[in-house]
Amino acid sequence: MGKPTGFMEYEREDAPSRNPQERIEDWNEYHEHQSEEKLKEQGARCMDCGVPFCQTGEEKEGKTMGCPIHNLIPEWNDLVYKGKWKEALDRLHKTNNFPEFTGSACPAPCEGSCVLGIIDKPVTIKNIELAIIEKGFEEGWVTPEPPENRTDKKVAIVGSGPAGLAAADQLNKAGHNVTVYERHDKIGGLLTYGIPNQKLEKSVVKRRVNLLADEGIEFITNTEIGTDVPATELTKNFDAVVLAGGATKPRDLDIEGRDLDGIHFAMDFLHANVESLLDSDHENGNYISAKDKDVIVIGGGDTGTDCVSTSMRHDCKSLTQFEILPKPPESRSDDNPWPEWPHIYKVDYGQEEAKVRFGEDPRKYQVMTKKFVGDGDGNVKELHTVEIEWETNDDGRKLPKEISGTEKVWKADLVLLAMGFSGPENPVLDQLKIERDERSNAKAEHGDYQTNVDGVFAAGDMRRGQSLIVWAINEGRGAARECDRYLMGSTELP
Repeated sequence: MGKPTGFMEYEREDAPSRNPQERIEDWNEYHEHQSEEKLKEQGARCMDCGVPFCQTGEEKEGKTMGCPIHNLIPEWNDLVYKGKWKEALDRLHKTNNFPEFTGSACPAPCEGSCVLGIIDKPVTIKNIELAIIEKGFEEGWVTPEPPENRTDKKVAIVGSGPAGLAAADQLNKAGHNVTVYERHDKIGGLLTYGIPNQKLEKSVVKRRVNLLADEGIEFITNTEIGTDVPATELTKNFDAVVLAGGATKPRDLDIEGRDLDGIHFAMDFLHANVESLLDSDHENGNYISAKDKDVIVIGGGDTGTDCVSTSMRHDCKSLTQFEILPKPPESRSDDNPWPEWPHIYKVDYGQEEAKVRFGEDPRKYQVMTKKFVGDGDGNVKELHTVEIEWETNDDGRKLPKEISGTEKVWKADLVLLAMGFSGPENPVLDQLKIERDERSNAKAEHGDYQTNVDGVFAAGDMRRGQSLIVWAINEGRGAARECDRYLMGSTELP
């Protein structure tokens, strides 16, 4: 805890964000940092709650409650309040390999389960976490720590997103010789190419990757396992394999006009934008531009928000975002009690930027797209929608019902499909004959991570389906622990 009476003395103060009108003119991170004095005050709000639900990390019926990696949140809040930053960093690194990633891009389920949140606004856990790790780098406390002793075991990791990097970090700490394969030209997976620069600057990712390389992890880029290298080569040449390739197969919208030009998957849009930005500051033109276009984003969530924010920086003409679900309530509904993550209405950074520029929140709720219409030259020019309402059938399932008379036509030069992902891509799993679950993910029990193939483990979105960065780190750490146990007969990894 922080100060015993701190939650009564201090109001919640979030870290400030840059002015939306100014920040859409560049690709720098949109959030700023608080002073140490402010951070101490925010740490002081951590109350003597008895049971810190913030760090429980439980999952019930697909709903996350608390931090999945069990961050020792009250401990490092107390240390920040007392000005003991290095000790706070040590506590933070005990559970989280990459606080700079979660501190920037995690939706913070810990805050949704904060006990103070029952009666007041929760503690600013995410801001404090990011401040701790950034101070650690600034002070030179974060340095390479290669293992003192090496085993003779070799482990291959497929995928360099948060799950793959967490597994690599842990297995390297155990002394194994770790090689990470990435199909793209830069390490980081969705951390590099899935999250825009304004949300997570790539220098932050590169800083951590360089540290891991200095600790002895080998990174091989531009190599797609299953295509450039047969997956079976890994099982021949390594003592164990961890599959952490993500759930990268996007959900499509199979309606009339889908084959028109100008309709793209969200990740194709985001990936190309980041790649061109990093390679040439957009000078090479190798990206899908929203400049001077009427943009429609279909789908919500973080990916939809990132598409909105990126389109704003391209200087789009207009922007509308469709969500098929109802508008969330202003406060928790009866079926969304604490300590579950609160599904309530909020304006994220992308919608805030669009609202400032165009005068309103760009989201339209309970809207279903019926068809795309072209301009005669193969390009999309408009889409047709209808409003829906949700009805519960006899089996208890909620189904959409179209509302007659609500049909509408929207101008659209660029349509971005941000409807989530349906599972992992197939080559690696097919070549290794990995069993799948009912959602096509690699079949492996949470906590065990062993697939049906001896010595092959699966972690992150490839095993659990599309999820949060913090769950990917949880699974990468867990898979590393079980992989180490498999290799050595026992393990000291947490």
